[in-house]
Amino acid sequence: MSSVSWGFPDQSLWGKSRGLDPELPPYPLVRHLIDTAAMALHIWDVYLSGNQRRSISQGMGFEEEPERARAVVALCAGLHDIGKVSGFQFCSHRARAHLSATFLSEQGALGNERIAHDVAGMRAVSAVLGALGFEGDADEMAKAAERIAEIVGGHHGRFHRNEFHGDPPFLGGPAWARQREAHAVAVHELLGSPQAPGEFKAPAAALVTGVVILADWLMSQEEYLCRRQQVLEPSLQAHFTQSKADAATLLAEAGLTPVDLERRGFSETYGINGQPNPLQRSVMDELPSVVRDATRGGILLVTAAPGDGKSETALEAERVLSGAFGTRGFAFLLPTMATSDQMYSRIASTLQRQAGQDAGLTLTHSMAWLSSAYADHDLVSGQRISAGDGDEEEGETGGRCEADMRPRQWLRGAKRPLLAQFTVGTVDQALMSVLPVRHNALRMLALSGKTFIIDEAHAYDPYMQVLLGRLLNWLGWYGVPVVLLSATLPRSISDRLIKEYLQGVGHGRRSLRGRTFPAPYPGWLYVDGASARATEISEPRQLEQAAARSMELRVRVEPVVHGERPGSRDRLTVIERLLEPVVRERGGCALVVCNTVGDAQETYMRLRERFDHRSHAEGGCVQLLHARFPGDIRESRTAGVTDGMGRRGPRPERRIVVATQVVEQSLDLDADIVISDLAPLALLLQRAGRCWRHENWWVQHGRPCGRGRPGWAREPQLVVLDPLTYGGGVPRQWGEVYPKFLLTETSKRLGAISAATISIPGDVQDLVEAVHGDRSGLFDWENPDPRRSAAWNAYRGKELAEQGVASVVAIPAARSVRNLHDLHHLPGSEDEWELSTRLGADSVRLLCAYEQENGRLTLDIAGEELLPDPGRGERVPPAAVRAVMRRTIPVRADWFGAEDVEALSPPLSWTDHPMLSDLLVLHQRVRDGNPQAVPVGGKSVILDGDLGLVRR
Repeated sequence: MSSVSWGFPDQSLWGKSRGLDPELPPYPLVRHLIDTAAMALHIWDVYLSGNQRRSISQGMGFEEEPERARAVVALCAGLHDIGKVSGFQFCSHRARAHLSATFLSEQGALGNERIAHDVAGMRAVSAVLGALGFEGDADEMAKAAERIAEIVGGHHGRFHRNEFHGDPPFLGGPAWARQREAHAVAVHELLGSPQAPGEFKAPAAALVTGVVILADWLMSQEEYLCRRQQVLEPSLQAHFTQSKADAATLLAEAGLTPVDLERRGFSETYGINGQPNPLQRSVMDELPSVVRDATRGGILLVTAAPGDGKSETALEAERVLSGAFGTRGFAFLLPTMATSDQMYSRIASTLQRQAGQDAGLTLTHSMAWLSSAYADHDLVSGQRISAGDGDEEEGETGGRCEADMRPRQWLRGAKRPLLAQFTVGTVDQALMSVLPVRHNALRMLALSGKTFIIDEAHAYDPYMQVLLGRLLNWLGWYGVPVVLLSATLPRSISDRLIKEYLQGVGHGRRSLRGRTFPAPYPGWLYVDGASARATEISEPRQLEQAAARSMELRVRVEPVVHGERPGSRDRLTVIERLLEPVVRERGGCALVVCNTVGDAQETYMRLRERFDHRSHAEGGCVQLLHARFPGDIRESRTAGVTDGMGRRGPRPERRIVVATQVVEQSLDLDADIVISDLAPLALLLQRAGRCWRHENWWVQHGRPCGRGRPGWAREPQLVVLDPLTYGGGVPRQWGEVYPKFLLTETSKRLGAISAATISIPGDVQDLVEAVHGDRSGLFDWENPDPRRSAAWNAYRGKELAEQGVASVVAIPAARSVRNLHDLHHLPGSEDEWELSTRLGADSVRLLCAYEQENGRLTLDIAGEELLPDPGRGERVPPAAVRAVMRRTIPVRADWFGAEDVEALSPPLSWTDHPMLSDLLVLHQRVRDGNPQAVPVGGKSVILDGDLGLVRR
């Protein structure tokens, strides 16, 4: 088919204008379409992993002809802005002045209806594709055209219903239609006239949409467009040739060109002075033969006690699985920002040791840019993405790390960090891909090309478990290898997650009904995606691992009373007694874990008064760590605690760390004794994992500073402070931190432990199942205990409610999607919608500022750093934004009434800032150098330099 028969594209029809040279005509639409098609080709060749190319090809029915799928992907990218051949051309006064007379004269005929150009493109593209003369069955062509229309309509991140009939006036008359066809023909011919696919499955189309979005973003960078605008190639063929050459440079500059690591030995890779443990050795030696002939992905469950090196085990598994299934890189996701920050530094060093300094590595969570890993990198604006000049939003822009692995500036932009070859972050960022939020298809593209690693898989509530299961379902469709890590995962949950994955691959519910996938503890279980066949660690290696990490944990239950009732069972009195050996005898390190920040602050104050009057900052032996410190202080405190009580030390002679749940997961601590408030049994085992964590390693390699355990620490010991013993109740201040049912069951189970000893790892799984596992048949319903059944009903009811909410908001399972609009089935159009990846009380970020006696408002109590408040028309500098945000604290939104929110509103100059506008600012008056408490919501709030944020 010749372009002559349709006419040439009118290059006065523009595609980009904003941010370009106003003295030149705007950037022609047809050239932007060609640019984007060229980038899509390069993304296919270089960025996409083998399993992604295979998934798209299979989804189009081109499994044996991937080149045909490649061409269709590029065609979708080349048609993404076809809706701009419409009334869109008049949305910029400057740009429309360059339109040819033919189109200028038709402005009035386009009517007053305003349609975004993505929707306009969706409504127009079917007719355009018909004009291209796709070869094939008429029904197949119609289905393919409908799917491509959905992709064009979704290239701004949100899919729309394609249920319109007739052409709206906004699309214009015959002249406009001919130009849409001419633009499409130009792209189609440059791509070799690709043919319509015989089918186009929705999950494959979602990935193609992600490619289109990525290609569009990369080719819409203002600096690049300005350069091309200066000198336009004489022909569209020459332009296409240049665009293909430029695509490689742009992809590399964005940090998206994959890097092959130089695989090193275990010890060198991880900076470990020693050989892999039996669990790690098993994955390295035994897993490769299991996956050698695998074709459709698989899921690996690794179970081991805290401190057993599961992170390194996962990374060794990634080497094997990525090689087998054609994925490239990994996403290593954890429950919290604090654990993610720590893991980021470890991964950065690991990649650096494998010559991976040029690889894309990002830290991915909502506050990642505040991490000290980015601290010395200038916060200049990155490459802006040229917007559509009227109907799309502006593009977003975007320490303490041994290895210099900071991400390229482009990868720092909103929604881009997951696209890096290697990413570490919170699981929330991945769960967004199965919520009906804008750009969920882009997130799915980012995840589907990597090996997917979930640490602390037990740490998610029923709501998040449903979302995680839905994500695994989609990853199963794409053949993505998955690694789940846990020390305390009930079999009922691991079974559910494995089955979700297998259903995504294609196994029916009926074929999986009645099957279970019990994993050895410690050890690993691998379930093949294609066959659903399960393989586990060899028995010799499993026994060897169990023996290597064997520990008899003495469990001591101390009945306590909360409150101000004096006596030997007063909680604080009991803690003081338990810690006497640390202070009065030969020292040592103790960890006290509290269930609430208030309890932690009270405990810390009492112990500091009793044992060491110096504050944490002054180097006192009593230290405090919880989540209600400003970000910069919390980060430094976490680093100080983990440095002192980590594997390498230097280990202090005497230290007592009082903390909350922030120490439960992925923090590398070794205490001589752990004292904990009563918590659900799985969490107690996690806390106990900080007791004698590195004992076996130190026995083999020597202790830090040569300092041994104190004489009083003859065995690892977990002391549980149990207020339920002797018929007590759950302390009022605990609220709903933990379900009463789980606390009651844990208290009973602890009381029944034989010889007050838990064998690690031998007893772990049975204990977890006893409290957290499948509860069918748990109760004697004929002779029920009313209090126990009431607690069970409340717990189960809440669990079912959370699962129900997740099922409603999550996108459908991969094989249930018929129309791409199903991925945005709930109302709402804002960027991340109003959905949450976690249920519970909403949170806000609070900035505690200081009102000095001279009236100045400052970020520091000394009054040296003014609160940034620029004049009218000025913006808060990026460095000042960082300074503010690093001092914010996440707190519960229900602390504040409507009057409080108004009184704590930020400065007017912050109103339009995407981060600062949502902050609440607490004005603490400074009197004689001391901040004063502020009444908020019927209580008083103050940021104490030693205690953190205090609310009484």
